[in-house]
Amino acid sequence: MHTLLRRRILSPDLIPPGLVPLLPPTALSAASLNSAARARPLPPRQPARAGVANFVSIRSSSSYTPPPSTPHQPPNMAPKDKAPKFELKTPKGTKDWEGKDMVIRDRIFNTITQVFKRHGAVTIDTPVFELKEILAGKYGEDSKLIYDLADQGGEITSLRYDLTVPFARWLAMNRDIQNIKRYHIAKVYRRDQPAMTKGRMREFYQCDFDIAGNYDPMLPDAEIIRIITEVFDALGWQSTYTIKLNHRKILDGIFEVCGVPEDKIRTISSAVDKLDKLPWAEVRKEMTEEKGLDGAVADKIGEWVVLKGKRDLLQKLQADTALSANASMQAGMKDLELMFDYLEAFNAFAPVSFDLSLARGLDYYTGLIYEVVTEGSAPSTTPAAAEVVPAPSKKNKKASTDPDEDRSSDPSIGVGSVAAGGRYDNLVGMFSGKTQIPCVGISFGVDRIFSITKARLEASKAAEQVRNNEVDVYVMAFGGKGFTGLLKERMSVCATLWEAGIKAEFLYKVKPKLPNQFKAAEINGVPFAIVLGEEELAQGKVKIKEMGLKDGHPEKEGVLVELANIATEVRQRLQRKAELDQITQQAEGLKVVHGIRGEDIPAGETAVAVEQPAPVAETK
Repeated sequence: MHTLLRRRILSPDLIPPGLVPLLPPTALSAASLNSAARARPLPPRQPARAGVANFVSIRSSSSYTPPPSTPHQPPNMAPKDKAPKFELKTPKGTKDWEGKDMVIRDRIFNTITQVFKRHGAVTIDTPVFELKEILAGKYGEDSKLIYDLADQGGEITSLRYDLTVPFARWLAMNRDIQNIKRYHIAKVYRRDQPAMTKGRMREFYQCDFDIAGNYDPMLPDAEIIRIITEVFDALGWQSTYTIKLNHRKILDGIFEVCGVPEDKIRTISSAVDKLDKLPWAEVRKEMTEEKGLDGAVADKIGEWVVLKGKRDLLQKLQADTALSANASMQAGMKDLELMFDYLEAFNAFAPVSFDLSLARGLDYYTGLIYEVVTEGSAPSTTPAAAEVVPAPSKKNKKASTDPDEDRSSDPSIGVGSVAAGGRYDNLVGMFSGKTQIPCVGISFGVDRIFSITKARLEASKAAEQVRNNEVDVYVMAFGGKGFTGLLKERMSVCATLWEAGIKAEFLYKVKPKLPNQFKAAEINGVPFAIVLGEEELAQGKVKIKEMGLKDGHPEKEGVLVELANIATEVRQRLQRKAELDQITQQAEGLKVVHGIRGEDIPAGETAVAVEQPAPVAETK
């Protein structure tokens, strides 16, 4: 029987005698088995032996009963009528952006970009991943947050942690460029513990502005601070943000005078940088128990790093005999004295706070350092409450220690700084050897700025005024019995408006109902409608209707205008509406927040208003 079966299925030179695939008879065919045998032939006429996969000897298995016949199913393919078994979601620390969130974020991008261009910056773009050795050793204790990628073609790469190190690498590769003002807006990646609603994410945007080149001291640094004030003032954040400022040389000088060993200065600096999140007791504990610093030395540091002020604090440091004798302190204090003078000339000194607790943990900073905080930056828990942290219950213990858990609801987690930067004079030299190009820059955290901006809009009910799109006009048509829909006429009017630079839409229906057209316009908050009627078109006219007018308004039902002048008529009405809206907002004591200043709002675009809360005192 087995000989007959072999002859019917495949030739004997392609499969050993006594062996056939372990498949149901209905699944066997000469074509399929011959193909399989050619792809992986076995030595001829070898006896069957243990370990030969998917084959069985018929002689030794005369009692073998094939399994029931089933339709052939390709491997690793689920039936078409079944959904995938995995959960459809975004990775932890990431999100999809859509709707009003995209509108608000785009306006933030536009605001920042306009300021950057106003200061003469050009833009560059670098790869989203770099060679691992490019990023290694640049971020201190935060290096553990870098995402490493799998080996591809012999190159070990990592996702970029920030935009500063790639810029320094770019400068080192382009040695003919000795000075540049550059801006870069792109995503960066950090394996930090996420708090999504507070803008603390693993994939997020940064907007960087850097000045590279040899210039007189503190002039580029002062312009960076001026840029910070312009960005946040344009966003409508006046009097609600603080620019914390310090100098690496001043901090190093304090550590040296207090007795910190040279090999511990960077790691102790990293601990001090946590004072905006933790009380001094916790920071001191980290210094002494985790990093081995003598308790008496830590106490001396604590006397200084809790201080903040302006010129008064600088004068206090200059008056201290031990500090003023330190060479590092002398250099830092000289820079700050000059910096304060330049900031006053730039009219940018008011929001600045000289804060000795600011350390900036990244290793590449060499001089002035700064970061921007506002209400929401600090945790909502008070310092007193933060000093006594209750032990997690057994039920919540796992969640509280999971580094991947979203901590948006944790009151001990704040938004953090919304912008930060400093001077890094030696970073380019790490890549190019002897060639050093001094640099100073600022990085704006767009996702954190967005988080606070959205909360303000929602608190003031202004979020309802944010539209999903920017369409200015909805082109409609109506008619009585025998109405054709006027599709081509609607398309022609839209084309005319588009050519004039006016944003317009129409409903993709041949014969749309008028209520459905108005509903589509209302859902998207379109301010104007152009209504086409057969009789009006015959006279060369169309009706322009401003949406949302109250009953009794003289133009409630719309105004007939010449079709030939439609673009001009629409543009004039858009401009007039924008001016009236701005006057109304100013009369109500609201601040225009449109991603750009009120005077820069393009014709036809509606500003978003938000009332500014009082400044919130920073807590330690």
